[in-house]
Amino acid sequence: MGILNRFRSAFAFGRTAPEPGVEAMPDAPVRDERRRNKRVNARDETRALIIDDSPTIVFALKKILQSAGFITLEALDAETGISLARTETPDLIFLDIILPGVNGFAALRTLRRDPATAHIPVIMISGNEQATELFFGSRTGADDFMKKPFSRFEVFARIERLLDENMVPRRIPAGVSVAGPDLRD
Repeated sequence: MGILNRFRSAFAFGRTAPEPGVEAMPDAPVRDERRRNKRVNARDETRALIIDDSPTIVFALKKILQSAGFITLEALDAETGISLARTETPDLIFLDIILPGVNGFAALRTLRRDPATAHIPVIMISGNEQATELFFGSRTGADDFMKKPFSRFEVFARIERLLDENMVPRRIPAGVSVAGPDLRD
């Protein structure tokens, strides 16, 4: 999001500044794309697990997802997230790369090795440039990736890529690139 849009979103009509890591106003191409294409939603009560050490990101993603009928589970560290994934079996996981203790890459390896969680699609998220480069330079087993800051539009676009014919998120088959278009611009 450009500096002018940040200024507008922070001061237009007496609004407060946007949540860090989440764009308040999408740029014009994103708004135009959103208007042209009707969003395809996951089925109601799709269960999403959010694993991020930032309470702000967890809160923002939770609100975005719940507005579309998702049930959310939240964890502030990988260990808690892995435990929740095993016991609650979410339909989708948002997993931050930089976490205290066990990082997102190690958590993803643990999830992929466990038969109870191996089938769950994972969208990795990070605002750290080095982690982003490492993600795209390695074979991680993730189904998609979002850079922080992200927009509401991008969250739903990433989910839509994972939906099957029953509107349930599913893993992307091996050999399909997770590097989709940069939906923030």
